[in-house]
Formats: sequence, structure tokens, C-alpha cells
Amino acid sequence: MVFAANAFALLGLRALYFLIKNLVNKLIYLSLGLSFILIFIGAKLILVWAHEEWENIPKISTNTSLAVIGLILLVSTVASLIKSKKDPTARGHAGRMSDPKNKRPD
Repeated sequence: MVFAANAFALLGLRALYFLIKNLVNKLIYLSLGLSFILIFIGAKLILVWAHEEWENIPKISTNTSLAVIGLILLVSTVASLIKSKKDPTARGHAGRMSDPKNKRPD
């Protein structure tokens, strides 16, 4: 039963990988949005530490954090879809913010 569960999990992950791979091509600004989310989470962690040291520093609530993360994902998704409609040749690349057509020679 364990082996069957692992086999089905791997098959599901493989299908999910191809789905995400195709989505990354359309979501041009996803990497940029994820970097803003990481910056926000880092700032929140610093504020939590500072709130424990000094009581007058505000602490960001969980609901506010989820709203900010959802807003960042929504904005990056909508901006990506608008960009891909205007320029059908534009493709997103994981971990790359610049357009590969404008790549400088090394």
C-alpha cells in the first residue's frame, strides 16, 4: 500500500510539474511577485522580533499578511496576463526578471 501511494504521488507530481511549467511561461511577472512576497515575509519576521524586544513596534496580523500575499499574487498574475495578451511572444522564466531577447553578451 505504501509503494502504491508513493507511485500515485509521483505520478501526480509529474503532472503538476508540467502544469506549472506551462503556467510559468504565461506568468511573466511571477518571479518578481514571489520576490516581493519574500521581501514582505522578511520584513514581517524582523517586525516580529522587534515587537518582542520593544512593545511599541507594531506586529502584522496573520489576516493582513494573507491579504498582502494574495494581493501581490493577484497583481503579478493580472499584469502577466495583460503583458502576454499584448505581446504573445513574451515568456516567463523561473528566476529571471529580464527578457532573454535583451540579454547582454558575456
